[in-house]
Amino acid sequence: MDDELFFTNVTYDPDVYYFLYIGELKCYDLNRFLAEMFSRRTGRRCEWISIVPDILNQYTHRNLIVLPPPGVPAEPETGGLPVSLRADSARFMEAVSAHPAVHRLIDRILTGQEHLYIHMYESIPEMTLDTRPRVSLLGPDKELARRLNNKAVQYRMLAGTVPVVDFRICESMADLLTTTEQLRPLWPDGIFVSRLYSAAGTASAITRCQEDILRKFGHLDEEYLISRYVPHVHDPTVLAVVANGDQVYIAGVADQRIEDGNRFVGSTYPSILPRQITARLREYTRRVGRLMGREGYRGIFGCDYLVDADMRVHFVEINARKQGTTLEFCYALEQILPPGSPSLPELEYHAVLEGRFPADTVEPDDTPPPVCWGTYNYKLRERHVTCGYIPQNIHERESFCRVARGELFKDYVILEHIGSRHLVMPGTFLARAVSVAREPDDVREGLDQARRMIELTIDNRNQMQECRPQ
Repeated sequence: MDDELFFTNVTYDPDVYYFLYIGELKCYDLNRFLAEMFSRRTGRRCEWISIVPDILNQYTHRNLIVLPPPGVPAEPETGGLPVSLRADSARFMEAVSAHPAVHRLIDRILTGQEHLYIHMYESIPEMTLDTRPRVSLLGPDKELARRLNNKAVQYRMLAGTVPVVDFRICESMADLLTTTEQLRPLWPDGIFVSRLYSAAGTASAITRCQEDILRKFGHLDEEYLISRYVPHVHDPTVLAVVANGDQVYIAGVADQRIEDGNRFVGSTYPSILPRQITARLREYTRRVGRLMGREGYRGIFGCDYLVDADMRVHFVEINARKQGTTLEFCYALEQILPPGSPSLPELEYHAVLEGRFPADTVEPDDTPPPVCWGTYNYKLRERHVTCGYIPQNIHERESFCRVARGELFKDYVILEHIGSRHLVMPGTFLARAVSVAREPDDVREGLDQARRMIELTIDNRNQMQECRPQ
């Protein structure tokens, strides 16, 4: 492997069937479900090789390649410390696609098997390894996913199909300022402004005056989606898989945790909403999925909604990719569904390659599940140097199993902690917490405890002073 790789521990075994995973470590364990499926289908032991941008103190994962994410500050700015930052997915995929070590790895794998699949968190056009012979993407079409993630496309496509709030598409910053000034008297609760591609609140804002717009977006002259801000009390999200224009599988409804109005930091399951509302959310998502399926989309997707104080549902967005809840839904469905039922990655495999779900597909109903779970993404808003370390936990799947069986009443795990003496950039996950329990109150208690543990690994003093060279 090339010297510019941050870390690698890849070992190749010609007797093993391989696929590649390219994306962040937070989805690493989704690949276990695919590996188990490929082992059954091929009769060979199956493993995956992961190519990730996550810069950590240490790694417990097998067959890992870590490429430093593009955009790391120059060393005078970092004091020589390792830098962890949230990778720009497009630039990272371009770097992976061009890296000679990755191409040598693919060459080697293809000497021992006829075809190589690439599994990703999100299908994006900048990843071009699937243009090689005998290599293909195990996920939605890249160009179509890109188009369906465009918020202007979503709102125009869904108006009249699901309850979309009042919206406008603004073609420039001048258009944005003019239109919002005209609409403020009509939309007194605020105007939600979003770039056409936005996730987890990073490229959107609730604005209540023109200065809010200029502060957040003033340097960007591009198209925007604006919509009437709806005061609300719930932020549900629905995870689903679409196989064609008719078949849409609903995995379940969770409640998002939103901070500062639009910043996503985690989810809890099951939703606390009444069953008649979750049934409506499932039906709306099925309608969305059928439209996506008729466009040619195949694979996992999610839909986010708002529910106001009068229990009215309002559509927010489609995520034409895996959601942050996908792995935990996989673990929960393993305990809810009959043994041997296809997992979400297996359903996506059949959707992409066959355009249908397998005959033994079982969709969960809306009855109370045997296990509750919650997640919390600990994101930093300012630069920090870490001063502590939490060992990597590899037992999340076991926690779900033991709680569902009654062997444990509750448990929580802390995942992908960056480690000590790292410079962590704003917007980066310092760690993720997952809490599993029989009761929702115990889930919340676990997340609170995990969050307090993570907080102990950063010092809230001016950490940048420490890392600057003297």
